[in-house]
Parts: sequence; C-alpha cells; structure tokens
Amino acid sequence: MDLLNTLVDKGLRRELPTREEALAVLATSDDELLDVVAAAGKVRRQWFGRRVKLNYLVNLKSGLCPEDCSYCSQRLGSKAEILKYTWIKPDDASKAAAAGVAGGAKRVCLVASGRGPTDKDVDRVSQTISAIKEQNEGIEVCACLGLLSDGQAGRLREAGADAYNHNLNTSEATYGDICTTHDFADRVSTVQQAQAAGMSACSGLIAGMGETDEDLVDVVFALRDLDPDSVPVNFLIPMEGTPLAGEWNLNPQRALRILAMVRFVCPDSEVRLAGGREVHLRSLQPLALHLVNSIFLGDYLTSEGQAGKDDLAMIEDAGFEVEGAETTTLPQHRRAADAAADDADAGQPAGAAETLAATVPAPTEEARRNLVSVRRRGAGTDLPPNA
Repeated sequence: MDLLNTLVDKGLRRELPTREEALAVLATSDDELLDVVAAAGKVRRQWFGRRVKLNYLVNLKSGLCPEDCSYCSQRLGSKAEILKYTWIKPDDASKAAAAGVAGGAKRVCLVASGRGPTDKDVDRVSQTISAIKEQNEGIEVCACLGLLSDGQAGRLREAGADAYNHNLNTSEATYGDICTTHDFADRVSTVQQAQAAGMSACSGLIAGMGETDEDLVDVVFALRDLDPDSVPVNFLIPMEGTPLAGEWNLNPQRALRILAMVRFVCPDSEVRLAGGREVHLRSLQPLALHLVNSIFLGDYLTSEGQAGKDDLAMIEDAGFEVEGAETTTLPQHRRAADAAADDADAGQPAGAAETLAATVPAPTEEARRNLVSVRRRGAGTDLPPNA
C-alpha cells in the first residue's frame, strides 16, 4: 500500500504524518491488518529494536476521588466494588514495588487517586520515592498524582522522581463529555509543569469510550505537540458501577489499528500498551508487541491483569526481549545532553512481523463481564501482588 510505505518512510525520519494519513490507518480493513502491523513494526524496531520495557503500578491510595471522570472506577459516585484505602506507608509501597522489580520491571509507577496532591501528599510520596530508590538501584520512578500545583513538580523531581504521568485521555472537543470537574487545559498544564521541572513526561489516551476516529487522531496529535517521552495507550475497562460500563466498542483488530496509528504519529516515543489489553486484545496481545515497546507487568490500579509470568512468556514467545535496567529506553536524540551513551544495539531493524492474526469472535455480554476482574491483591491488601 502506498499509504503504508509513506508512513514507514516518515516514521524512520521522525516526520509527522498528516491527519488524513492517520485517519486512513484507522480506516484500513481487517484484510490489511497484518500489512499495517508489519509497517508500524518497522518503525518500532528502528527506534527500539526488539526490546520491551516493563512497568509496574503501585496504587498508593485507592478510591474516593472527588473528580467525576466517567471512565474511572475511583470517581465521585462510583458504585464499582473496588478496593478503597487511604495512603499506604512508604515501606509498604516499597515492598510492593520490589515485587514488580523482581519480575523484571525497570520503572515503578506510583499512583494516587484524587484531584491532585496536597503539599503533605508530596512529602509522603517523596519519602516513598526515596525508599524505593534506596532498595532498588537503577530503577526509574514515575509519579501519577493528578493535577499539580505551583512548585510541586520541582519538589517531586528533587525527591528523585524520573517521570510524571498525566494522560490527556481524549480529544479537547469531547473532554467535557467524560469529565466536568476539570478540563483538557488543566491536563496539558500539568504535563508542561512536569517537563519544565526536568521530569520525563508520560501522557497518553484512553480508547473505547465512544469516541470517533477524528477524536482519536485529535488527542494523539495533541500528544505529539506536547512531545512526551512515554505515550500510554489504555483501552477502556468498562467497570460495573461506572457511567461507561456499557461501552464495549473495541475488538482486537480495532485495538491494533489504534496502536499502529499512535506509533506512526509518535514514532520515537515509548508507546506503552496499558490498561485493558487483556480485555480487548485477548489472544492477539503478542501481535501488539510489534507496535509498542513497553507494557505494564501484572495488575493495574483497580483491576487485575494476566499473571506476570504469562506476560514474560508472551514476550519471549513473540521473539522479543525484556529491557534491562542497564539499558536506556529512548533513542539518543530524545535524551538530555548528560544522559548515558546510546546502546550499541539500539535501533537495529529486524525482520518483518510474521505473526498470523486470527479473527476473534466478539465475546458475549456475560463473557465480557467475566473479562473484567477487580483487583483484590497487592497494595492495600494482605495478599501478595501479581508480578
């Protein structure tokens, strides 16, 4: 396809595709799916080889959020039967993080529900960052605490936070449809504050909330304008008890096309396959590794993921390798001037993706409900975490 050849050439040059080209990727047919995956896979391998970075979530504070984000099980008015607890202690958070590190994670993501942290919360998270870094040499820490106030980003950076996550989630035009307690500009501002403080920006989206192709392209182009180092792509987990519980708009083929579009628009960014992959990609998860170079290991914030050992087996079986803590993720041109030298083998293209994609029938309504498992282990419980 001329479209795919053009997109590969642009991706290898780090050149932004047009909106029309991005929309065309989403409009490709299932017959063209493997061609789309193979094309985006060339771009992925150019900048990240066959490495897969593992990230591990620790939910520091769960539930009872005053914001009304419709997709979230922790939102104001949520009836989802999730774990609810206040801040866990720094030592307990560090122990939870250690499980992920032992499973191969090189980045620990510290997340807390709420509109944004108080100064006391920043102190508490700073202690947690110190505890994790003291016990896990070379591990990256990313904080995700909501909207930041003046000076808080700098304090987190001084405490040792390497990155800050705050997703844009959907297009600016439709943001008011999913949240009324803050707006799109608030999210953009927080990402910019993190960048100004010297933290690596992590910002992505949620697909499957009933948005149009135009909305998806809009939010990904907005992300490209912000130029985050990491772009998590979440697929809505329709949790019972939330306003979007009935939104089942994705199938594996659609999810793969979305990931490919993101890769073409953000060719040299760390594209992370995040929440909802087990629910919507199902048996085609390994194929997504040809598009993304990063995944979460084990469980998510309020829902359970597949077993950590199965994540590792999937990576190995698909012909990829887990990225070690000694390896720098981003290509040389995206690093700060004082960053470590580029790995000798980074960015070496490999063979084209040849995994065969079978057509997966849509699950029944009962089966869909069974795909979503509320987290009952790990942080905030007495049970060991999944890593």
